[in-house]
Amino acid sequence: MRTVAVSAARWVALTVVSVVGWVALDAAGLTAPSLFAALVIAVVFALTGLGPARVPRLGSMAAQGTLAVTIGLMIDPDTLGALGDNVIPAVLVGVATLVISAGAGALLALHREVTAATGMLSLIAGGATGLVAAARELGGDERVVAVVQYLRVALVVVTMPLVVTFAFHADTGAVAAPDAGGRSLPWWVALGFVAGAVVVGIVAGRLLRLPAPATLGPLLVSGACGLSGWPGDLDVPAAVLPVAFLVIGWQAGLAFTLPSLRLIGRLFPYAVALVVGVGVVCALFGWLLAESTGTSMLTGYLATTPGGLAAVLAVSASTGSDVTFVACVQLIRLVLMLIAAPVIASLLTRRAARRTDTVGV
Repeated sequence: MRTVAVSAARWVALTVVSVVGWVALDAAGLTAPSLFAALVIAVVFALTGLGPARVPRLGSMAAQGTLAVTIGLMIDPDTLGALGDNVIPAVLVGVATLVISAGAGALLALHREVTAATGMLSLIAGGATGLVAAARELGGDERVVAVVQYLRVALVVVTMPLVVTFAFHADTGAVAAPDAGGRSLPWWVALGFVAGAVVVGIVAGRLLRLPAPATLGPLLVSGACGLSGWPGDLDVPAAVLPVAFLVIGWQAGLAFTLPSLRLIGRLFPYAVALVVGVGVVCALFGWLLAESTGTSMLTGYLATTPGGLAAVLAVSASTGSDVTFVACVQLIRLVLMLIAAPVIASLLTRRAARRTDTVGV
C-alpha cells in the first residue's frame, strides 16, 4: 500500500507541476505548450528521482493513437482535390524529403553511440510527436529522438519568419481566416469517434502486424474515414490533443538519465548541422516545386518547410500565400513520414538484431 501511495503522490506532483508549466508556456505563446512543459518537467523529475518510473503502456498507446487520429482526420477529398494537377510534384517532393531526412539520420548514426533506428527516427522531417511516442517501440532511443526532433521543429519555427521577412520581403499583416460555415458534430460524438478509432486502429494494427500499431493503425482508420466523408464534419475536442501531448512529453522525459543527458550533449553539434542541412535542401525542393507548378517561390518554400505545420500555416495565411496548396503538400509530407518511418525503423532494428546474432555465433 505504501508503494502505491508513493507512486500516486509522484503522479499527482508531476501532473500539477506540468499543468502549471503548460499554462505558463501557453501564456508566453509557445506552440504545443503542454508537450514542452511535460517534457522539460518530466526530465527534471526523472533526474532528481522524484518522478514515476515510466508512463503506463496503456496511457502511452492512447496518446499515440489520439495524435494519429487527429492527423488522419486531416485527410479528406476536398483538401487533396485542391492540388489538382499538382499531385505528382507534391508527392515527389514528399518522397524526396523522406529520402534526404533518412539520409541525414544515417549520417547521425555514424556516431558510435547512436543506432541506425535512433538516427533515422531523430532526423525524419515530420510527425515529431508521433515519432517520439513510438521510438521505444521501434527500437530507438526516445530521449535522443525527442531532443533532435524538437530541435528540428524549434529551428524551423524560429528561422521561418526571418526567411519570409528578409529573403522574400513578404508583408506579414494578418489575414483573417475564412468562415468555413456548417456545423460540427457534438463534442461527445467526436470524443467517442476518437476513442473508437484508437481502439479499432490498435487492434487492426496488431492483427496486421504493423510496426508501431498504436500510431499506424489509428492513422489508417481515421484517414480512411476522412476520405470516405464519415462521420461528417467532426472536430477533435480542443482539450484532447493537449492532454495527449502531455502524456507523450512525460513518456520521453521520464526516460532521461544523467548518462543519456551527456550523450545528447555530445551529439548536439552534429544534430544541429544535420538539421540545418535538411532545411537547406528542403528550401531547394521548394524552389523546384514552385518552378514545376507555377506557384510563387514563397508558397513553394512554405509548402516544403520540414516541420512546424501549425506555424507554417499561420505564416502562410498572414503573407497571402496559397494556404490550401501549402496545407496539402505539408499533409502529404507528414503522412508519408509517419507511415514510412516505422517501417524503415523496424527493418533497421531487425537488421541490427541479425548482425548481433551472427556475431554471437
